[in-house]
Amino acid sequence: MVKRLIQKGYIGLVIVFLYAPILVLMVLSFNGSKYRSKWGGFTFKWYRELLENEKILNALWTTLLLALLSALLATVLGTLAAVAMNRMKKLPKAIMMSITNIPILNSEIVIGISMMLLYFAISFSLGFTSVLLALTAAHMPYVILNVLPKLRQTSRSTYEAALDLGASPIFAFFKIVLPDIFPGVLSGFMLAFTLALDDFVITHFTKDAKVSTLSTVIYAETRRGIEPEIYALSTIMFTVVLVILIVMNRMKASAAKKLAEQQK
Repeated sequence: MVKRLIQKGYIGLVIVFLYAPILVLMVLSFNGSKYRSKWGGFTFKWYRELLENEKILNALWTTLLLALLSALLATVLGTLAAVAMNRMKKLPKAIMMSITNIPILNSEIVIGISMMLLYFAISFSLGFTSVLLALTAAHMPYVILNVLPKLRQTSRSTYEAALDLGASPIFAFFKIVLPDIFPGVLSGFMLAFTLALDDFVITHFTKDAKVSTLSTVIYAETRRGIEPEIYALSTIMFTVVLVILIVMNRMKASAAKKLAEQQK
């Protein structure tokens, strides 16, 4: 009994440390006062002003566009790389796996500075494209590591049977292999999108003054004080992500239930 209470208390403490800061942020987004230490009454003022703040909205649009494009590129390139690695022999595959793990184990500041130096070395101008390429390169390994386990679970005989029946390799891949590994591809895309969405270090070193993302705008505002509109935007983003997770979990549970009923 005591052991169970200690376990529940520990889990509760972890949850408090994880979500208490988010709860504070959400409360501040409805605070009528501009100062965090003073409660000015409940208001939607900062949400209305958020819709009129062009700087934050432009930064949000740039952030979403960069995250989406880099995640798509990383997913396509990472999936193709995973398929190629899955067909390699043991030694080359082990070498490629070690190379894939390097960006994940490296700190982002090393990746950001190295990408910046590479751009300077080849006289590539910094801007939207440089950030996009840097984020794609940094997050592609995460896609590879999500897709590879699914490829190991698939049966190669089905793919070869499709080829024997006259299907082209590309057609067989999209009709046979891709549906089997799609959960891994989707997980890799979501992970790459999430990592790119809140990336600061790589973006900071590979952008120019014309490119502003949410992370760089918030960092610039910490010197003179964060605007309450940022609290409102963060609350909206957290709520959207929470709703998406709930819907996805419900869909997975429903699909698993239907599958179990069909098997019976």
